[in-house]
Amino acid sequence: MSQLRIEKIQELMKQEISKIILQELKDPRIGFVTVTQVEVTRDLSQAKVYVSLMGSEEQIKACWEGLNSSLGFIRREVGHRIRLRITPELFFVIDKSLDYSDHIQKLLLQIQREDEARAEK
Repeated sequence: MSQLRIEKIQELMKQEISKIILQELKDPRIGFVTVTQVEVTRDLSQAKVYVSLMGSEEQIKACWEGLNSSLGFIRREVGHRIRLRITPELFFVIDKSLDYSDHIQKLLLQIQREDEARAEK
C-alpha cells in the first residue's frame, strides 16, 4: 500500500477519533483529551492512537481507564465513518511530547530570568 494513502488514512482516523471522543463519548471519566497522532501499520490491521491527557494524576488515570473501556465503541464508529475493508484494531498510547515541551519552555524562561537578574547587577 502506498505511503501517501496510509498517511491520508492516518489523518482521517485522527480527525474522526477526535470527533468521537469529543462529541459522542458519554463517560464522565473522560476529561480533556487531545488526539495528537495516529500510526497505522502498512497492512492497516493495527493503529496506535497517541493521546495527550490533561489534569491531575487522578483525573489522568480515570480518563485513561475510560478511554480504554471505550475502545470497542470507538473502533466501531471509525469503521462506520471510514470505509475500509478491515477496521484497524486500536491501541491508545499516552503522548508525553506536550509535557516535555512544557518542561523545556519552563527551563528557557528560568534561564532568561537568571540572565536578566545578572544584567541588573
